[in-house]
Amino acid sequence: MKKGVITLVSLALSITMLAGCGSKSTSNGAGGDTPKANFKVGMVTDSGTIDDKSFNQGTYEGIVKANKDFKMDYKYLKPAGTTEADYTKEVGNLYDAGYKFIVTPGFKFETSIFKAQDKYKDAKFVIIDGTPNDGSPNAEPVVKENTVSIFFAEHEAGFLAGVAAALHVKDGQAGFIGGMEIPPVQKFNWGFQQGVKYANENLGTNLVINKDNVVYQGSFDNAAAGSQLAAQMYDRGVNVIFAAAGGVGVGAINETKTRVQNGSDVWIVGVDSDQYQDGVYDGDKSVILTSAVKKVDQAAYDMIKAEIEGKFPGGQTLTLDAKSDGVGLPEKNPNLSDDIIKKVDEVFGKIKSGEITVAGEQGDLIK
Repeated sequence: MKKGVITLVSLALSITMLAGCGSKSTSNGAGGDTPKANFKVGMVTDSGTIDDKSFNQGTYEGIVKANKDFKMDYKYLKPAGTTEADYTKEVGNLYDAGYKFIVTPGFKFETSIFKAQDKYKDAKFVIIDGTPNDGSPNAEPVVKENTVSIFFAEHEAGFLAGVAAALHVKDGQAGFIGGMEIPPVQKFNWGFQQGVKYANENLGTNLVINKDNVVYQGSFDNAAAGSQLAAQMYDRGVNVIFAAAGGVGVGAINETKTRVQNGSDVWIVGVDSDQYQDGVYDGDKSVILTSAVKKVDQAAYDMIKAEIEGKFPGGQTLTLDAKSDGVGLPEKNPNLSDDIIKKVDEVFGKIKSGEITVAGEQGDLIK
């Protein structure tokens, strides 16, 4: 693999194998034999908006990319709040405006899409990191033929980030800051711990993760709390923090910038998308060591492409993992040496081949 690349193969391949802020654009698509979409694509944002450096932005960028290729109209709506009623209202507004291919990023859409897939039978729904259900305790998922549910193997992305962090720091301490304690965030944490453990046992590193330095803040929008948690960890001697926490992570990134500008040798690992630019503090220098990436943009793009090609995987729940190149590290990792990138790529290959199996559950990993 070339430097820093975990090759992105179209998720459409894996799918085939497995089976009021409105932003609107019209043309700008490719010409020639490229098919033009005969449907409109709508998106409802979760908390935050399309520049949140996370799920909303990744989803939106995938839609914009699809527009360039397939010339479809697209629009996003930002709900007034984050309740089921708020989401349901905007789904209905999109449908009434003719946007009958609707993409929703996040588990908070589960109950609204559960109802929408029955109410709007001639629409198609994509829910990322969630599955439709009625919201009752231990509810069974109900993915109708007009809906596809997409998950990611976050533990595999976290594992690679853990290996990279251990190889870079070599001998020191690591920490983890999570947002809400929900499965996707937990899997990032568990995978990261396993990656550090693997590097310690196989690659000659000695990076320690103490229980005090594994914390779930409880939200995704409290930047001040993220900054405070990061400061506490750095004061305890932590050298690198993996933050899977949305806006809380932004606070942790800001604290890391402050520390580095004051002479500390500390790092932070980003999440979901490549957060390198978020960590820039001097010229093009960044405190982001690398990021544990979920290819959310590619997932949104490939669902639109699948619909155009008549291959929409309705009724299915897809898990995009290392084998389908749905997770990995960023294409470029300026703060990782060539030798570290080579070793991480080798580990990635072992995950793809099945030689390394990363558990998506908690183990006895931290001291």
